[in-house]
Amino acid sequence: MTVGYPNVRKLVAVVIASLTLAGTWIVASAEPAFVSMGTGPVSGIYYPTGRSICDVVNAVAGMTLRCSVEATPGSVYNVEAVASGEIEFALIQSDVQFFSSRGEGHWKNRPVGKLRSVMSLYPELLTIMARPDAGIHDLDGLKGKRVNIGMSGTGTRATWDEIADTFGISAGDLMEAAKLKPAAAIERMCAKTLDANLLIVGHPSKMVESQLATCGLVLAGASEERISKLVSSRPYYVSATIPAAYYGLGSDVRTFGVKATLVSSADVPDDLVYVLVKTIMMNLDNLKAQSPSLAGLKPEEMISQSLTAPLHPGAARAYRELGLLK
Repeated sequence: MTVGYPNVRKLVAVVIASLTLAGTWIVASAEPAFVSMGTGPVSGIYYPTGRSICDVVNAVAGMTLRCSVEATPGSVYNVEAVASGEIEFALIQSDVQFFSSRGEGHWKNRPVGKLRSVMSLYPELLTIMARPDAGIHDLDGLKGKRVNIGMSGTGTRATWDEIADTFGISAGDLMEAAKLKPAAAIERMCAKTLDANLLIVGHPSKMVESQLATCGLVLAGASEERISKLVSSRPYYVSATIPAAYYGLGSDVRTFGVKATLVSSADVPDDLVYVLVKTIMMNLDNLKAQSPSLAGLKPEEMISQSLTAPLHPGAARAYRELGLLK
């Protein structure tokens, strides 16, 4: 947990910035400001992603800004923590950003007006893990099967609800609609009492790799028709491919998903956001090397893709100076 916002503001001095001949972002202030970044469970992908971001920021801009990574329950918690001032930055799914900023879904009639987008990161894709003998090749193949649709409040469950609403595939169409944690679901998959497990995850994923190998499972995708219908009607979804090479598959798997996004609050001083964003963007190759999930980052996508909350002024300033935003 960080110091409160008023104290953070006192720590922020006038930011002096320059570029060395090597192109490294150098910043200095009277003393460093300390900020926290909410992520997710330590066993998930958000926590190491946040750690990678903070490592780059601390290594390059540590004289002005010190970033600490915080394990949290996940996206929904992170929105509330940012809004309350408990943390300055957080990783959340793009659909959570959309609903919370507009007062829909979990936040019906109570929009989080202070939420501000900072940058878009990597895709988190619908991943259908199926038993090879279940005959599940795509979304429609889930009908009549025993499927884990995820626990209430999770990104997986939210995506299932979107699927049900858009395609008319309800829990009633399943032989069983289990609401399990991933670990419990994989146990039942191995015991042959569950046919498929839905996940929303970034790839490549050690968890997916392990689960595929443990019980000899396969990945099922979605048809282009299904993908197009969802992505065209929902600005927080993107279409994507899970490369066969990630898991030794026979072919690529087409699917869709959300984007992992970095957000902040309107209460967080512009200078803090500016320094963090510009440091990241000017050291992007370093960040991309930190994790396979970050290797595909593209500046032109990071500044806008699936960002539905207003862009933080500090982030906008950094993007304009870098020629990424007019």
